[in-house]
Amino acid sequence: MSGPGEAREDDGTVSPWRGTTPELLIAAAGVLAVAAAGYAMAGWAGLAVVAVGTAATAMAVLRVLLPQATPDQARKAREKATPRMLSGYSHRRFVVQTSTSSLGFYHSELRPVLEHLLAARLAERHGVHLYQDPEAARRLLCRSSRDADLWPWIDPSARPETSARGAPEQRGIPRRTLARLIDRLEKL
Repeated sequence: MSGPGEAREDDGTVSPWRGTTPELLIAAAGVLAVAAAGYAMAGWAGLAVVAVGTAATAMAVLRVLLPQATPDQARKAREKATPRMLSGYSHRRFVVQTSTSSLGFYHSELRPVLEHLLAARLAERHGVHLYQDPEAARRLLCRSSRDADLWPWIDPSARPETSARGAPEQRGIPRRTLARLIDRLEKL
């Protein structure tokens, strides 16, 4: 166990008590002097008043001087993970389900996410810029003739500018096509 004069704790952190030995000794001598004066003037009652006053003052000073305790990071992560994961999962599920039933929703919500993922994969793993060289991006994404129908769903040049609000709603991306597109993006 570290004392007030020791510099390091067991985990390698610097103790907040480092270098405070002189101040602590002066404070202890002051408390002893006041305790002796309290006992001399009022006996045990005076000593009790000094002890209670010293304890209260020490608590107030320590509360101000010591750094605030941080909550246990593992406990904090466990407490916050459950609500965040569920809300994040439910939001993603909603986006995917709605994108399969609404083309406008796909273009406004899911397509930008998939397009960003494609751009990141191409840049990190292949050194290809999606927006500067879309033909190379298409070749990398659509390696086989079976994958050729995926490109229109993610082609940045074919992205609609705005969705027509009064127009009849069209079906979104088919589930199988979305699954194949995600699979290709993972393997890219």
